Amino acid sequence: MKVTVGIEVHAQLLTQTKLFCSCKLDWQASQNSLVCPVCMGMPGTLPVLNKRAVEFAIKSALALNCSVNTTSIFSRKNYFYPDLPKGYQITQYDKPLAQNGFIIVNNRKIRIRRVHLEEDAGKSIHTDKETLVDFNRCGVPLIEIVTEPDIESSAEAVEYLMKLRQILRYIGVCTGDMEKGNMRCEPNISVNMGNRTEIKNLNSFKAVSKGIEYEFQRQVKALENNEQVTHVTLLWDEKEEVTKPMRTKETSEDYRYFPEPDLPPLVLKESRIEEIRATLPELPETKISRFVSQYELPEQDAKILCEEQVMADYYESAVKICSLPKQTANFIISDLLAVMNTLQTSLEKLTFSPAYTAELLSLIENGVITRKTAKDILPELIEKQESPAKFVETKGLKQISGGDEIENAVKKVLSQYPAEVERYKQGKVQLFAFFTGKVMQETKGKANPQSIKDLLLKNLG
Repeated sequence: MKVTVGIEVHAQLLTQTKLFCSCKLDWQASQNSLVCPVCMGMPGTLPVLNKRAVEFAIKSALALNCSVNTTSIFSRKNYFYPDLPKGYQITQYDKPLAQNGFIIVNNRKIRIRRVHLEEDAGKSIHTDKETLVDFNRCGVPLIEIVTEPDIESSAEAVEYLMKLRQILRYIGVCTGDMEKGNMRCEPNISVNMGNRTEIKNLNSFKAVSKGIEYEFQRQVKALENNEQVTHVTLLWDEKEEVTKPMRTKETSEDYRYFPEPDLPPLVLKESRIEEIRATLPELPETKISRFVSQYELPEQDAKILCEEQVMADYYESAVKICSLPKQTANFIISDLLAVMNTLQTSLEKLTFSPAYTAELLSLIENGVITRKTAKDILPELIEKQESPAKFVETKGLKQISGGDEIENAVKKVLSQYPAEVERYKQGKVQLFAFFTGKVMQETKGKANPQSIKDLLLKNLG
């Protein structure tokens, strides 16, 4: 049996105010402190559309290869829930902002049916004794991105969502922070294109993967037992890792859509759409291809460097200074990211500039220090925000390239391990790396690797 998945994603736009009023956006604000008569649905109030939200929605649609409609209509979606004070949501229905886009995932085209603007509802907070409601989120601008049922596995669903989030971050319209609810996913799952079920408001890739897998197996089991799969909306229970019925799946008739009487049609000029298109940055797939061709990097390295716009920019800034593309890529991926993970920091907060990275790599390339020394001093360099060249000079860390010091270290190591020397001479050539490591330890990582190799070969006969 074959699983088929379509996904609806609600992405919160990075505007300063809500979609139809001037209330600020701040997820850390105290409950019900960012509300006004408009977003609370008081009688006599009128919505005013946020221009920046429209621009961000258009930018998103263009980045997702959609056709932007020059005329779209806002509608009222009527339903009654404690966190929806108006009793309806302002969204777009039969005439959305954009449609017919796609994202390429593993060389397959995942079609995007539509991208439209809408306002968010509030947040219900359930306790053992009561349900509380925080209305701060009411009216927050969202784009809803809906795919066709083109996704064929839970792994592909996660890959699609990761690429979608990457694109939204690149163009600066959404943080994609799922834990804070800035990007929420609702997969629709069916088996053999039968009745579908929808899992609401998943806020992690792990939940998406497990939810789809569980629901697929549940539906398969039901079909094998000649049971009917009901068209329902489900919740995902994180603790039990099961889906649970929330309500019977509504149809468009249940929502009683009709055009929003307080908002005119959203009419766009083609020239304005093209102006927004011109603001799009180089997108991830294009950047990855360029890194492979321009810097001759392996595709996997290019993908890692291009995961975030800030990392790709950091890499290119360093390369422009030191002209060492492959060495810079290896250093960032193998060393810098590891130290950042240990320090629990991010590139946005990192004070070790691309210029310092370029300086450190130039010291390695010019034989001033070894790569091991660079790796060892990197955490301290980041902490002190100091010039690598100055640090190396002050600490006396310059590489030893010749003279008696390396030869004495080689002889000392060989005299300490006579059994290993004998085994090497009998053909255990793998021990050469062992001797090299011991000499490097003896010289505190300052010995030139080529000098160590030459002197070991000389002394081992």
